Amino acid sequence: MRTLNLGILAHVDAGKTSLTERLLFDAGVIDKLGSVDSGNTQTDTLELERQRGITIRAAVVSFAIGDRTVNLIDTPGHPDFIAEVERVLGLLDAAVVVVSAVEGVQAQTRVLVRALRRLGVPFIFFVNKVDRLGARYPEVLAALAAQLPVRTIAMSSVIDAGSKLARVEALRPESEPLFSALCEELGENDEALLDDYVLAPHRLTAERLRGCLADQIASGLAHPVFAGAAMTGAGMPALTSAIATLLPDRRLDPDGRVAGKIFKIERGWGGEKLCYLSLTSGTVRLRQYLDLPKGPERITAIQLFDAGRRHGAETLRAGQIACVSGLTGARIGDAVGGDPAGERAHFAPPTLETRVLARRPSDKAALWLALNQMAEQDPLINLRHNEEADEVFVSLYGEVQKEVIQSTLLTDFGLEARFEESTVILVERLAATGTGLQLLFKAPNPFLATIGLRVEPRPPGAGNSFALEVDVGQMPVAFYRAVEETVLETLKQGISGWQVVDCHVTMTAARHSSPASTAADFRQLTPWVLATALSAAQTVLCEPVDRFHLEVPAESLGGVLTLLAKSAATTTNTVIDDGVARLEGTMASQMVRGVQQQLPGLTSGAGTMATAFDHYAPTAGPPRLRRRSGPDPFNGAEYLLRLRGSV
Repeated sequence: MRTLNLGILAHVDAGKTSLTERLLFDAGVIDKLGSVDSGNTQTDTLELERQRGITIRAAVVSFAIGDRTVNLIDTPGHPDFIAEVERVLGLLDAAVVVVSAVEGVQAQTRVLVRALRRLGVPFIFFVNKVDRLGARYPEVLAALAAQLPVRTIAMSSVIDAGSKLARVEALRPESEPLFSALCEELGENDEALLDDYVLAPHRLTAERLRGCLADQIASGLAHPVFAGAAMTGAGMPALTSAIATLLPDRRLDPDGRVAGKIFKIERGWGGEKLCYLSLTSGTVRLRQYLDLPKGPERITAIQLFDAGRRHGAETLRAGQIACVSGLTGARIGDAVGGDPAGERAHFAPPTLETRVLARRPSDKAALWLALNQMAEQDPLINLRHNEEADEVFVSLYGEVQKEVIQSTLLTDFGLEARFEESTVILVERLAATGTGLQLLFKAPNPFLATIGLRVEPRPPGAGNSFALEVDVGQMPVAFYRAVEETVLETLKQGISGWQVVDCHVTMTAARHSSPASTAADFRQLTPWVLATALSAAQTVLCEPVDRFHLEVPAESLGGVLTLLAKSAATTTNTVIDDGVARLEGTMASQMVRGVQQQLPGLTSGAGTMATAFDHYAPTAGPPRLRRRSGPDPFNGAEYLLRLRGSV
């Protein structure tokens, strides 16, 4: 049996959950179509998802199309829940990008297509809602080709688009207009096909064209566009056929070495941890131990996704996805039977932060525990606890996510919480290279350890890293591990209290005194030495900058440009077409909300604005300090005094 891990990706409200329902219905998995508005879809299982009509958590359902098993993964479309999408992308063999025939290419569409292209995931388009008032199929086709880095081929024609009578006809590869379109697009990367198109077109059979199309889809060179209406089923046979025959699958080895990835974690009714495991090689059995980064753990239950349902099973084979119990130390992103060192983020981290307060002071401890459980399910929701001030902060992608967290705390944990106004998260970047050194048995170092560290800036977006420039054999491995873990933790609070990013730290000196030295000596000395190196290098405070895409009536352009100028925005592209002005550019993230609030008044409610994180840029004015949590290693005397007092 061939296996296809298929992602359904889209901007919010493009209809991806409805498309999932239609695929399940057509495959015979469900007897009745669910509705997002009615809150009875198969994949939106959270009560909050049903209430709001949006997807918050990724969901999995498995079914068969012919001889191919499809593990279909429905993902959130709202940008506030981009972390859910990130965890799915690494699992996919292919994807269907859903675009609304009414709204066309939107902000999240661009983000998703860029991510799929960067990761080399093949994908096709489905233009949904062709029966809705305002549907513009030809215009959306043109926008896909013009606004995205893709080579589109229209595989469907739509008659009476924008009405309930809309009909979708699948185009035949051997007939016009698809024959010429396929030959011209595919011929760009296939000289033999292009030669036959010019000299011997009779050789280009439908089978050959489909085979060439499938090959170029797999290589990311072609992106067919299908049209339809998921709610009515129009155009679905052609899309289903494409999923079954055009998208690349994988043939996995159930007898190979066990390997897979944990991409989602939930809590069961009894509070137990439930891990979503996608197995890419080997076979796992009940009560078997799995190799995880924190050590082996035994599986106590397997709930297999199969034939549209989740049921108990004794084994999990390569190509299958299951929800397993017993892995208490597992974390999202853990590689099973492999090294997770190559794991990297596909999207930017959150750029907003808010303080969370329990409405009842007696709920403080319970609130912290509940937020930790939620962060476990979504590791990009970073928690920060200032112990001195007893303050809890949570990082966010947007205001909708804040509302969802607040509602989840109430419904799942019975906790009433209050969120303060969100603030922008700044970061610190190294200005130069710096070093720090403390020697064993030499004042003022009170620890039984020698540590030398060098910090160097890395390219933007490269992240933090650690390396050894010493003989590994001269100390126990646990001491080096203690230094590395403490370095990465200490970088969360730089000179101004913000996280230091894109920093490479090298350990240049190491010594211990056997048998007196302990890992604690290295853990306590590392922050002090690293702070010395950071102080020598100095850091530059940077703020997040968003890229924006604005669509406003042309007559409102003057007022909008004035607003952008007052917000210190930089406009990189302006196009006026058919009475609509489209503007693209960048602005500081902290200015976005103000522009969004004033836009409806300037455009009589007709303007739309979409934003996404773009980069970090140095801030202007005096440094904005962030209150530090824990002992301050940048003040050596106070740091040593605090440590001595805690001991």
